[in-house]
Amino acid sequence: MNVKFGFIGCGKMASAIIKGISGNKNTLIKGSEINPEIASESQKRLNIPVLSDNKALVIDSDIIFIAIKPNQVSDVLDEIKHEITQDKLIVSIAAGVNTKKIENIIGKQRIIRVMPNTPALVKEGMFGVCKGRYANNDDTQTVLSLLSSIGKCIEVTEEQMDIVTAISGSGPAFFYKVIEDMARAGEKLGLDYDKSLLLATQTALGSAKMVFNRGETPVQTLIDNVATKGGCTFEGIQVMNNQNSAKLFYDVIDKTTTKANLLGK
Repeated sequence: MNVKFGFIGCGKMASAIIKGISGNKNTLIKGSEINPEIASESQKRLNIPVLSDNKALVIDSDIIFIAIKPNQVSDVLDEIKHEITQDKLIVSIAAGVNTKKIENIIGKQRIIRVMPNTPALVKEGMFGVCKGRYANNDDTQTVLSLLSSIGKCIEVTEEQMDIVTAISGSGPAFFYKVIEDMARAGEKLGLDYDKSLLLATQTALGSAKMVFNRGETPVQTLIDNVATKGGCTFEGIQVMNNQNSAKLFYDVIDKTTTKANLLGK
């Protein structure tokens, strides 16, 4: 039986998910954008029907993605709440909007909350998933299965979602910063910037793959394998230790988690 997906909002993140699941068998996808011009542009770009009527979309969908800006969520939910029947699953990717807030507007409905990140655009996304009060394990597995086509997924509690936001939601910007800083250091030392950026970027990519392929090997062992005592890498690691890079990154994640929590209130 065909499963009908509806996306309220067809921005970058919604587009990544749509492209990721569009090849699935028995999948019918529609979107909605209130602005008719944006709806028309989205329809051409995504090659799916895009309506300019949120209510009509909800009526004709089994699984509804709320893919709009956080400050728009309350108004949109108020608009569609009477069209959301018990057989429909709501999936929210609106940053900082918890399931309780959604339930307070639409009532006792099945809700799954997702924290995505921008690498989903290149099918290397990382998704944190948690279920609302009335969702069940099958709902969670449905969403995990869908999103695994464009990245990796973990299930967490709602209380942990702000940490997920800090590590993977905001994390791409932190890694871009590290890559850029390494590249600029190479440039200052006499290497062409583009070559230095390629070195830093490919090294980051390869190192991440090594972590994924490490099996039972601790990450510290991977560090030790490169940073042999007395060598040049060891010298660099000593600088990081002396500058207390562990505290730096703890503070980065801690501050970001706190801000995510505040934005969700």
